[in-house]
Amino acid sequence: MSEVSTWTPDGEQHPPVTEEGVIGALKTVFDPEIPCDIYEIGLIYAIEIADDGDVKIEMTLTTPSCPSAQELPEQAREAVQAVAGVKQARVEIVWDPPWDPSRMSEDARLAMNLF
Repeated sequence: MSEVSTWTPDGEQHPPVTEEGVIGALKTVFDPEIPCDIYEIGLIYAIEIADDGDVKIEMTLTTPSCPSAQELPEQAREAVQAVAGVKQARVEIVWDPPWDPSRMSEDARLAMNLF
């Protein structure tokens, strides 16, 4: 990714989109059945940031029959879309590799008493 700032049509300048900024946005999205955000649960598999501000997220769900299958990807897209400098955010659901609890961060495991 280049370190060039993004300009809006109004001439407003935004800092470049960073992975840290995208991760921060994803950490505001919580799974309604698990008391942790989708990043700490390990649902985010990849973050791709293009030079033009387009962001692609590859994420999974805990199971294919997840009751939040419609809401979580859209909430993730909206959160990333709101990051300064993001031109377009896209979220793709992937199933390979399948999610399992080993993908959870220590904080998420602690919150769920999985030690």
